[in-house]
Amino acid sequence: MAEHDLKTKPAEEVATFRRSLRPRRLRLSASLRRLVRETSLKPDDFIYPLFIRHGRDQRIPIDSMPGQFQLTLDRLPAEAKAIADLGLPAVILFGIPAEKDTCGSDNFDPEGIIPRAIGIIKEAAPDLVVISDMCFCEYTDHGHCGLINTPDNPHFDPNLPLGYLLNDPTLELLARASVIHARAGADIIAPSGMLDGMVASIRQALDADAMSHVAVMSYAAKAASVFYGPFRDAAESPPSFGDRKQYQLDPANRREALKEIALDVGEGADILLVKPALPSLDILNEARRRFDLPLAAYQVSGEYAMIHGAARQGWLDLEGAALESLISIKRAGADMIISYFAKDAAAWLDSA
Repeated sequence: MAEHDLKTKPAEEVATFRRSLRPRRLRLSASLRRLVRETSLKPDDFIYPLFIRHGRDQRIPIDSMPGQFQLTLDRLPAEAKAIADLGLPAVILFGIPAEKDTCGSDNFDPEGIIPRAIGIIKEAAPDLVVISDMCFCEYTDHGHCGLINTPDNPHFDPNLPLGYLLNDPTLELLARASVIHARAGADIIAPSGMLDGMVASIRQALDADAMSHVAVMSYAAKAASVFYGPFRDAAESPPSFGDRKQYQLDPANRREALKEIALDVGEGADILLVKPALPSLDILNEARRRFDLPLAAYQVSGEYAMIHGAARQGWLDLEGAALESLISIKRAGADMIISYFAKDAAAWLDSA
């Protein structure tokens, strides 16, 4: 009986009908709830981030991200095998170079930290998908995501403000580094700087180097979020001046985020990424409605640290809060989730 039909029915009949509406029937037992569950999590949904540095036999805790570590290259084989054994399909790599400079040269050095890490992981766990986060903030001495407009820069443009991130010269370096990482064995290149034209530049460079099989996962809608704070500790990449608002999205701008996503679709992105996840669920959901490409979301360091902090105070159950936050991201439309909870979630789901 439709709601508009109720207006013509006697009050007693209406009351009887409404008493018969019992959605709780399908919540009676755990098995019944599982049977009608609309959204579920599985290890295949997750991508696990790794922070990699030079050194030997080191597993350095990241204070602001409990349970996360910087790993030296010799620790990667065991870590890669452990990740694969949990059923996780992919990792995304962030490098911490031994030395930083104005152009982030370690990122496009074939012997740089990430090209070396890619080879080690591929040898240890050949079926693990390796995603290279393609940005320069970890590699530059100023902590920004590319070349900066300064008088000593060969690309200096007097028409642009000092300290401005130079878009097109940085695209050239992104393309160069992407080819290096692809040659090392990366399956996916993930540009994360929110530069104009980054997907097209990388796609063209990969194709020109006979790397058309390598996919591009674009950070298509990445906000200038306060939730990245712990990541900057982990990657040792805080900007030495200013902030990244001149190239990352204003968190208030939903329409602009969707425009950015559409541009990356047009430039040839294979996978779209929304970041941060929980503060951007509306954008994630609308992207799922508008675009047919695989859709990823990044549950970022601040989201992870926030849940851990509340759990340490006894305010939240860690496992319950983590899984509920992850299910909300998937329910909003994500096909895959980058999360520091990935290993824990795989273990929790296996024991459920």
